[in-house]
Amino acid sequence: MTAKPDTRAHDTGASTNPLAAINDAFRQHPVSGQMVATAGIIALGERALPEILQRVHDFTEFTPDNDPYGEHDFGAFEWGGKRIFWKIDCYDRDMRFGSPDPLDASVTTRVLTILLASEW
Repeated sequence: MTAKPDTRAHDTGASTNPLAAINDAFRQHPVSGQMVATAGIIALGERALPEILQRVHDFTEFTPDNDPYGEHDFGAFEWGGKRIFWKIDCYDRDMRFGSPDPLDASVTTRVLTILLASEW
């Protein structure tokens, strides 16, 4: 028996997963956590970071391959011939361990990291 391809539209998660909605809001306005750009991103030059930040902000290409849990915590795209990754991680308030509850802002510090795929 052959498996049929899944032709259903992928639910982007924000409508069904509250974590996706929180991560989307943070990615679009990262004021309640931290943002890190790696040395590889900085080395792309002064015009790179604003353009890359805009691409991260506007990212909507969530699929079962890059967002299997519907959390909207990872994305990848091409910029200037380079593969760029971004990732949101949730830590405890002391940034020592993972957050005990990523849905609770009072116990969570979000970190958005933007890096070259080659730095992964």
